[in-house]
Amino acid sequence: MADVVEVLVSGGKASAGPPIGPALGPLGINVKAVVDEINKKTSEFNGMQVPVKIEVDDKKNFTVSVGIPPTTALIKKEANIEKGSAEPSTIVVGNLSLEAAVRIARMKHGDMLSYDIRNAVKEVIGTCVSMGVNVDGKRPKEVFAAIDSGVYDKVLTE
Repeated sequence: MADVVEVLVSGGKASAGPPIGPALGPLGINVKAVVDEINKKTSEFNGMQVPVKIEVDDKKNFTVSVGIPPTTALIKKEANIEKGSAEPSTIVVGNLSLEAAVRIARMKHGDMLSYDIRNAVKEVIGTCVSMGVNVDGKRPKEVFAAIDSGVYDKVLTE
């Protein structure tokens, strides 16, 4: 029977203090080793809240699995905005670089329906449509057309 501890940590900045330390202390495992593992696995989400699940088996072995923040949270961080637009079809609240869209697509790729990075990037840009966020200074639908016509092939294949 494994014990499972689920916490929300700031990416790359977990510590042995609350909420991790008090949750793991009674389980008798090396909290510092767990924290180091969490920080290693969450470093790419620096500054974002990341869901983390720690499973401890009866032999005191632990497994850390890291969830990925929602696409909207990643877009908000990259575009440096607080929230999406109330009227996304008319009011633009931010701009996301295509490189940032590619980074987000790579992070979320395992959770997406897309088989390749090109379509994963298009999924991220689709989220931008509903948030009122432009991509590379253009409306997201213009960027879809540019991706389909091969304008961004170099960026999408790196």
